[in-house]
Amino acid sequence: MTSEHPTPRSDSSHTGTVRAGSPRTWLAAAAAGLALTLTVPACATSTTGDGNSSDGASATPLVYATGDAEPTCLDPHVGGNYPQALLASQVLESMVGLDDEGQIVPWIATEWQLSDNGLTWDFTLDPDATFSDGTPVDAEAIKVNIEHLQDPETASSTGYLAVQQIAEVEVVDETHARFHMTRPDAALLESLAQPWVAIQAPSGIERGQDANCLTPIGSGPFVVTEWVKQNHITLDRNPDYRDTLSSVGDTPADAVQQVTWRFIPDATARFAALVSGDVDVIDNPLPEQISQAQSDDTLEHLDAPRPGASNRIELNSSQIPFDDQLVREAFLAATNIDPSIETLFEGTAARSHSALSSVEPFALQSPERYAYDLDLANDLLDEAGWTEHDADGIRVKNGERLTVRFPVTGAQSTQAEQALFEQLQASVREAGFDVQISLLDLSSWYAALGAHEYELVSAPYTKIGPDVLRILFHSDSTVPAPSGYFANHAMIADPSLDALLETVATESDATVRAEAAQQAQQIIADAAVILPVYDQQNHFLYRAELEGVRSLPTVQTPWLANVTRS
Repeated sequence: MTSEHPTPRSDSSHTGTVRAGSPRTWLAAAAAGLALTLTVPACATSTTGDGNSSDGASATPLVYATGDAEPTCLDPHVGGNYPQALLASQVLESMVGLDDEGQIVPWIATEWQLSDNGLTWDFTLDPDATFSDGTPVDAEAIKVNIEHLQDPETASSTGYLAVQQIAEVEVVDETHARFHMTRPDAALLESLAQPWVAIQAPSGIERGQDANCLTPIGSGPFVVTEWVKQNHITLDRNPDYRDTLSSVGDTPADAVQQVTWRFIPDATARFAALVSGDVDVIDNPLPEQISQAQSDDTLEHLDAPRPGASNRIELNSSQIPFDDQLVREAFLAATNIDPSIETLFEGTAARSHSALSSVEPFALQSPERYAYDLDLANDLLDEAGWTEHDADGIRVKNGERLTVRFPVTGAQSTQAEQALFEQLQASVREAGFDVQISLLDLSSWYAALGAHEYELVSAPYTKIGPDVLRILFHSDSTVPAPSGYFANHAMIADPSLDALLETVATESDATVRAEAAQQAQQIIADAAVILPVYDQQNHFLYRAELEGVRSLPTVQTPWLANVTRS
């Protein structure tokens, strides 16, 4: 899997959405307050969500093993990466959800109304909703959460960007929250559905960031009761959880009562644990493991491609050599990655030619912009003045080699992705590019991005809907968020593109919004600032005796609340 802002993986998207070296990084702050082991009294391990006694099958913990990086903070408001979203989806609930057709459905908010001028949203809340500590999920809690996301001290990135157009939350009464907007936000409901904006108990937030990073308090189906760092987290069934998200159905009486959330970075070890039965569900399987599972009657495969942006490599257009469009176009023409994708991913990932994931209805594929043509690449580099070659065959101009730096973190990329990057490196070398791949730890990777010590970067980003284009390519996104993270790694700053992205962000008319999104994608493709690779992949493998394993259609995180054993 990959990210929200980039999701770190231990193989995972830049997971700490902060720029290393910033005055106050949430990674450091959270890590400082994390005890080696956290144990909280179990909430309810022997009853189902509706209070019925569980049988032996449901009393047996469900073991989930993730290959994504272990979060340093379980509060998804802090930073905001995919590993946090994976676990937050088991503990926290969002204002709204999505159904399998991508339509917004009620969750904490039972209904909503938008004013004619688009500047006021009225949300009616479920009057019976409570957090697992017994406090109410009321309008004051919604206000506290939005302010927590917007507070620079929270060091939020994904959540901050999702709610930045909210000027104020007015508490009308206990079940009525009114959002006053700085401008119309056509993507607000999409944003509120995401786990990085999920609602937490103010009583938990008030404890301070260190404590809340350990045990965020939500209204979801499970409660964090233990965290043994670098090993596992224990989630116990929330006895007061009510089935409030219609799109996932009712919780079975014999649903699992406890989840052991294990961290197994090594893909081979993770898969072996699944095959042996020591683990029930895994994420981030290797392509060959998916193929093996599909021919194994004891295993099942869940394919859940992620919305938002495609997996892509961005070209830093703000500095040499990619400040020259001819060189950017030459690089894209020299890239021959289709055979590598077919071989390395064994049919589990199709080549993308779009800035948007193919699951997004407004995605515009532009294969002609990314066609392999080595002769064209050489002609473009000659035209750009890179006419000399050194003894290694690398092009030279004014005594400088045609070198591009490509920092990669093992916490972000899978083994197949790293092999793909190496094959890309070999491909463009034929045109005279020297791609220098640096495999860095996550902190160093953030530092390299923050210092603009890169010409290429792969930083997956997940956000529901086409508004992800604004996050990634609007000139405002060249400026860091409070967390220190900036999303526009291509450093593109085009007023005409900005105007289209503003339309995508504010226009309620779906036809106008779709047209603006496709025009924006065309400008991005024509500017030659990205190399789309494939859709962000979410693959889960699980034991065949499990029933009810599914993902939430928001950002395709697993939903374990309804899992039973046959």
